[in-house]
Amino acid sequence: MAKKKSDAMAQRSGCAINLATEVLGDRWSLVVLRDMMFGNWRHFRELLANSMEGIASNILAARLKHLQAAGLITCAEDPTHKQKLIYSLTEPAIQLVPVLATLGEWGRRHLPVTRELSIRAQVLFEGGPAMWDDFMDELREFHLGQKRRRSGQSPRYSVLKRLNEAYEAERRKSKPIADGR
Repeated sequence: MAKKKSDAMAQRSGCAINLATEVLGDRWSLVVLRDMMFGNWRHFRELLANSMEGIASNILAARLKHLQAAGLITCAEDPTHKQKLIYSLTEPAIQLVPVLATLGEWGRRHLPVTRELSIRAQVLFEGGPAMWDDFMDELREFHLGQKRRRSGQSPRYSVLKRLNEAYEAERRKSKPIADGR
């Protein structure tokens, strides 16, 4: 189903790739979505403090507004703290999981990535569509409050946990071990 053209997003053409690039093609939008998906960071301060790329606060604020206008995230008052806002992925953003898995694999194959920072991309890509579907269901539960569909995995299975365990294992391998002298 095609969306109406909004005043906030003027289109150059009706090409699907062009339109997707207009929404996601800036330097920061996919990084913010990545951090919300894989870091499960949902507050402004978390996104700012945990950005590996060092996003500036004004840029983060602008990207969050852009992603809201594009319908990829929502923003609401955090019920646990009335002075905080909580950002949530929308269904269209959650459906970017296969795109991010494939983009991460492309980066692993063609760019000088580190093992530590690329292991999640590798595990997700190698997990294929079944893992992507499980991860999207997990994100729907976290961000949309939807109950997970039953997959072939145990109810306690978590793709995010699996990805983070792989990252932590690589991080431990890359840390120098003190020799005790």
